[in-house]
Amino acid sequence: MNVRPTFPFTVTSRDVWAIALPASFAFITEPLVGFVDIAVVGRLGDAALLGGLVLGTLAFDIIFSLCFYLRLGTAGLTAQAIGARDEDDGLIHFTRAALFGFVLGLLLIVLTVPLTMLLAWSLGTSEATRPSFNAYMQVRMLSAPFVLVNFALLGWFYGRAAATTGMMLQMLINGINIVLCLVFVYAFHWGVPGVATAAVVGHATSMIVGLTLVVRHFGGFERIRHFVHLERLRDVKALARLFALSRDLMIRSAALMGAFAYFTAQTARVGELALASNAVLMQFLMISAFFLDGQGQAAEQLCGKAVGANYRPAFEQAIRLTMGWGLAVGAVMFCLFWFGGDWLIGVMTTSPEVHFGAREFLIFAAITAFTGMPAFVMDGVMVGATLNTIVRNGMVASFVIYLGVAIVLQNLIGVAGLWVAINLFFITRAVIFWTATRWKLPQLFP
Repeated sequence: MNVRPTFPFTVTSRDVWAIALPASFAFITEPLVGFVDIAVVGRLGDAALLGGLVLGTLAFDIIFSLCFYLRLGTAGLTAQAIGARDEDDGLIHFTRAALFGFVLGLLLIVLTVPLTMLLAWSLGTSEATRPSFNAYMQVRMLSAPFVLVNFALLGWFYGRAAATTGMMLQMLINGINIVLCLVFVYAFHWGVPGVATAAVVGHATSMIVGLTLVVRHFGGFERIRHFVHLERLRDVKALARLFALSRDLMIRSAALMGAFAYFTAQTARVGELALASNAVLMQFLMISAFFLDGQGQAAEQLCGKAVGANYRPAFEQAIRLTMGWGLAVGAVMFCLFWFGGDWLIGVMTTSPEVHFGAREFLIFAAITAFTGMPAFVMDGVMVGATLNTIVRNGMVASFVIYLGVAIVLQNLIGVAGLWVAINLFFITRAVIFWTATRWKLPQLFP
């Protein structure tokens, strides 16, 4: 019987914030790109161009959110390698993910035309918006290999607790994107393709910088070749684990997207006013997610490291600290939304009707700062421990429960029922993952 070695270490609040703070700052920069893109094209004065851009970015988000498993899976496997004191710092996990992502990205480029046609149909593009939608997709899809390799890079850096480096790479992508968007649209007059080109250059530059940092970390290509060779790359057991992890995390992402898509679709069916009002409130949820996801990122790395180190006290302490700090962050966000919500709504809309509609359901959006907190943290715990089957099944089960509750409550209390259901979705997910974690502890730390 093989006995896993144990590598004790302590987890402190400083360890949590060393990961959570840079991760939160990195996440905050992401919506700035969308804001600038929309503002730049919106000022061109052509509603069709703006509509095509909005639908194009949505289509791209749909495709690549399903590929986010490359970051999640790489982070969990790398954190475990760090905890187990593997000599290669999880390099083999990153290499497999990066190669897989690059090849998948090339395949997506080849499939650009049919994917664009399918998404144009499914998103209901009009005759007016379709030209700009197609133009955006044709250019933006060229970034596919770079985006997917960057997912693997970010997973590797965050898995090693190099959160500041991960933050800098994400800020580099977004910073280049914003600057070049202004240049390409206003100076070169490229319009929507200019916005897409800026994104391609940003991701390509970040990939080159990230790969350079990986090479520097190991002191050159020679040492990398020592760790990464064909026999290790094609290890059947490791590849099977990677593909199983990828499959389950993709299903998890699809279920998560499905929950928000259903919420949006149902509010749209109520009417344009309900859709606009809830779109404003959903921004509150996204804002809190930027900060709470930092705690989830910390839980992912620290719990993954504890599993790799075979040290249960560190695992337990990581959960306690990320939950505790997550509760504090959630309380701050709730107070911000509840006491400052009326002002924030006014910043986002000048329509009195939309303002009134959003104010009516403000309490439900504010509460998500609490209900979402344990869900974000437990997501990180589960991914760090690579309990991918439970992540998949738990997310699907939560989605099914959410759908059932949403259908019943919407018929009873209208849009408020949808908000109750989305809060219950977060709570259900957290309870399932928490229960599964307690059940799995004896197997994680035999």
